[in-house]
Amino acid sequence: MSTTKYSPRLADKYKKEVVPALMKRFSYSTVMQCPRLEKICINRGVNGAVSDKKLVDVAIEELTTISGQKAIPTMSKKDISNFKLRKNMPIGARVTLRGTKMYEFLDRLIATSLPRVRDFKGINEKAFDGRGNYTLGVTEQIIFPEIDIDKVSKITGMDITFVTTAQTNEEAYELLKELGMPFKGAKKEQA
Repeated sequence: MSTTKYSPRLADKYKKEVVPALMKRFSYSTVMQCPRLEKICINRGVNGAVSDKKLVDVAIEELTTISGQKAIPTMSKKDISNFKLRKNMPIGARVTLRGTKMYEFLDRLIATSLPRVRDFKGINEKAFDGRGNYTLGVTEQIIFPEIDIDKVSKITGMDITFVTTAQTNEEAYELLKELGMPFKGAKKEQA
């Protein structure tokens, strides 16, 4: 019986290829200064959740299927009478991935899901927040192969946020590019 512990492909790539590339690019003095991916947060608001509570359950089930980890409902923070919204009503779903599940989800996102987007030319490199985090908006949940298109009643999108330890947008961009994120400007630099 083998005693080797399972390690996701992208986690190994980070250690063997990404860290040396970032060390060279930004001339860090130690490996610990290298930015790394901390977590991936997937968030999904559900339109019409106030009138139909089952929509939130469907969203939670789909996010759980996509991420491989149990999603939880997001609750409203305050009352808004025009929307018939009360405080603490479920209005969406979210899941936070760390460690092995985070790297596996990122691998599936890059390798299978993003290429399934219609007219895909790469993701926008301007969606950084200034603190080294990147948010990607997905318009259809059916790009994920785990979702059965026949069972989908409503096509909705979600936000996927990549939280990194990078201090600047440039460091975060290089980190995600080295991990394999298909940015629009990345192809031009290689040519």
